[in-house]
Amino acid sequence: MILAGVLGLCAVLSSDAVLAQDRAFSGLARLDPQASGISDEGQGVRLRLALSQGVPYRVFTLDEPERVVLDFREVDWGGIDGDALDRSEAVERVRVGGFRPGWSRMVLDLAGPLGLDRVGLEIDEVTGGAVLEMSLTPVSAQAFAAGAGAPDLPGWDLPERSLKAQTRPRQRGENPLVVVLDPGHGGIDPGAEVDGLTEKDLMLLFAQELREVLVRAGGFEVVLTRQDDSFVSLEQRVAIAHQVRADVFVSLHADALSEGRAHGATVYTLSDSASDEASAALAERHNRTDLLAGIDLSGKDDIVADVLMDLARIETQPRAERLAENLRAGIEGKGLPLHSRPLRHAGFSVLKSPDIPSALLELGFMSSPRDLANLVDPGWRMQMAEALRDALEAWRAEDAAIADLVRQ
Repeated sequence: MILAGVLGLCAVLSSDAVLAQDRAFSGLARLDPQASGISDEGQGVRLRLALSQGVPYRVFTLDEPERVVLDFREVDWGGIDGDALDRSEAVERVRVGGFRPGWSRMVLDLAGPLGLDRVGLEIDEVTGGAVLEMSLTPVSAQAFAAGAGAPDLPGWDLPERSLKAQTRPRQRGENPLVVVLDPGHGGIDPGAEVDGLTEKDLMLLFAQELREVLVRAGGFEVVLTRQDDSFVSLEQRVAIAHQVRADVFVSLHADALSEGRAHGATVYTLSDSASDEASAALAERHNRTDLLAGIDLSGKDDIVADVLMDLARIETQPRAERLAENLRAGIEGKGLPLHSRPLRHAGFSVLKSPDIPSALLELGFMSSPRDLANLVDPGWRMQMAEALRDALEAWRAEDAAIADLVRQ
């Protein structure tokens, strides 16, 4: 049982979850990294976070893999490297960042099962500063698994629970094409990182630029799955596309490879069997986004995902294949670099909508110096945005032309 008596603000929820609440807390807390850290203490672990003020928080554990998750309303992680706080052999990695609007998150990847022993927040009555301290002690794998799971608390429900899917009639070129652009990663999940640049920032910037190009062209309504540096779960990204009754969904990424010299753009469409080992590995990394960000996936049903993939093949998958080919042709038409095998298949979670033609576009590889230079070049990004505009216009015309044939 956790001993929680943080000035009367903490309530014990379970053996492995704590929520601190106080309506007097407000504003954005900042972390003092010099006075904070995670260190080994005996056989356990001690975490200390020095904050500029007290904030509501909750702590819980998740299994497979073993993690400790701390949510705050709200801590500014700007300039903070989570791993730099870690001086413990029992903690393999620390990630920090935005999680959802108004909330921030810290995730500790554990080397083995450690249970929550004590957690508390103390506030200095003179300065208003606060110190959160947490102790973890070794437990059995069985005990850890039994106590793991995000607590179901009012106000903490994930946004996708309130989103309702709406079916949109197949587009026939008569109305504006509703395009959902999905900048990959975000918030606590930076994606690929090279030379101080992150995939999440580059993709958000490009998505915003592409939106402007499409809107100026006319005939498009454009929605982004995220407007800022916030975490959006994979399920939520697809739910947003359904909520706005999207005609097409394009997820934007720029991966980095630890081996090889791959470069150029690649377009992926959905398949339950990847076209090659590299595609399978990439899909596994992207699909682990929710897991690594501390999302509890224990209630997800793989059978549902399989059914969605089967449905997608009936009518939507051929449309997605034509979308991918048009994206490839648009990029080639502008003379922009393409991968040697630009059309591929993989089981990306964000492509599993059964009724929205979807594609995942890897604009390039951040591990390639040439691609990285292109990604940070505004002129190159404008050329790529125009190429995708041309591709979407071509796909819209082609898709509308065959709509009646498909219906027959």
